[in-house]
Amino acid sequence: MLFKFKSQVTSDLIMLEADARRLLHIMLGHDPDKGIILVKDLPAAIAKLESAVAQDEAARLQRSQAAQKASMPEDTAQDTAGEPLNPVRLAQRASPMLKLLKHCVADPSDMVWGV
Repeated sequence: MLFKFKSQVTSDLIMLEADARRLLHIMLGHDPDKGIILVKDLPAAIAKLESAVAQDEAARLQRSQAAQKASMPEDTAQDTAGEPLNPVRLAQRASPMLKLLKHCVADPSDMVWGV
């Protein structure tokens, strides 16, 4: 399922369900299939999303540092071909949404979404 986010001042933002629900849950505390964020509520939604991105980046940095400390010596290094790729960061998923929300604040417009 796809979520489509709209406003009168931006082009549509289309996201996969899992990513959209994650961002909505961060901004609103729940993840309804359709809804609206009024202009007056946009700054709070932006702040929550930016805070979650900062927390995610800090947690990733801690995990990275812990992994470096626990890494094996170079002479016992294993083949890296089988290592899984790093997951996509929250900052990457949230960037288009933050741009949309900031445009809605700059040129006052509500944001609506649906499936």
